[in-house]
Amino acid sequence: MKTIETGIERLIADPPRMLQGKRLGLLSNPATVDRRFQHSRSLIENRFPCQLKALFSPQHGFFAEKQDNMIPTDNLVDPILNIPVFSLYGETRMPTKAMMEYIDTLIVDLQDVGTRVYTFIYTMALCLQAARSHGKQVVVLDRPNPLGGILIEGNCLKPEYSSFVGMYPIPMRHGLTIGELALLFNNHFEIGCELTVVPLAGWKRDMLFQDTGLPWISPSPNLPTLSSAMLYPGQVLWEGTNVSEGRGTTQPFEIFGAPFFDVGRLQETLTSKNLPGVHVRPLAFEPTSNKWTGELCYGFQLHVIKPKLFRPYFTTLVLLQTVVALHSDSFQWKSPPYEYEFEKLPFDVITGDPAVRSAIEALEPLEALREGWEENLARFEEIRRPYFLYE
Repeated sequence: MKTIETGIERLIADPPRMLQGKRLGLLSNPATVDRRFQHSRSLIENRFPCQLKALFSPQHGFFAEKQDNMIPTDNLVDPILNIPVFSLYGETRMPTKAMMEYIDTLIVDLQDVGTRVYTFIYTMALCLQAARSHGKQVVVLDRPNPLGGILIEGNCLKPEYSSFVGMYPIPMRHGLTIGELALLFNNHFEIGCELTVVPLAGWKRDMLFQDTGLPWISPSPNLPTLSSAMLYPGQVLWEGTNVSEGRGTTQPFEIFGAPFFDVGRLQETLTSKNLPGVHVRPLAFEPTSNKWTGELCYGFQLHVIKPKLFRPYFTTLVLLQTVVALHSDSFQWKSPPYEYEFEKLPFDVITGDPAVRSAIEALEPLEALREGWEENLARFEEIRRPYFLYE
């Protein structure tokens, strides 16, 4: 296997002249390590002594200590470098002028998970906007998309459903690295800041994360494994319902269920669907937090057997419609708020299009729904290609 070098490793090996003498900031969290598990904070401090002046943290905190959505984190002082850590998931989600005055250049090193609703990419987008407003440079250190860079899937978000889990009209599975997304946001969506991307070396678009040889560090508390990350583009939909997505267990997004599930009837229906690349196994579990805390839930675990055949978003839509069909008396859509959206239904915020919910409720054929996405997906394919850094 050819060695994959991440953006942070390439930055340290060959620092760009533009960083000489600059006051640096770093947006990162515990997942931003090199292949030897050294954190970007330490690597940058060692390579650019005394230039690192501030740290910034995304959702869940700099130490990824906050478990759930809409749990703000406070500013703090880094116990190692004794410099400020500014929370971008607290009183503000965009760096303020006061925060940006500490630095000349903001380095972004975050592990994305290839899914439109993952807030890290919008924290990055807001940093690009702040950099433009305050005349700062941004350097994005690229990392692999765990889902690969070829397949795209799902409906594109409708602009009127823009939120902190979907700021731009991209599909649920976007097939871009975080560096490529930065270029797309900055150029196509016209943020227009001074942006440099340090690309990966050796990565190819058909690689899943397990093909890279890099260590998987949980980027957020409820994506502890590669399996959870692979399932997330679909299983995140349960967050908009009264069905547990596995939060409060050791297998978030790998399992789902509720006390009212009739597993036998559900399994019989799901078996006939012949979902590609995945095995749906019945189980029971008891969440220790979040939905159905302390109650026995009946449900299923998804085992991805053939990752390149598996379609996470469509798979969960099929699962969801099956639950709605068989449990219409107990199933409910979750009420607002969701990720600082206080009016729209969380499920519609997640999908970015209420037509998805309508089709599920009406038990319309999901294949027809999927066919309706093809034109927008083809258009997005044309939009994203100029920003490919890898072939």
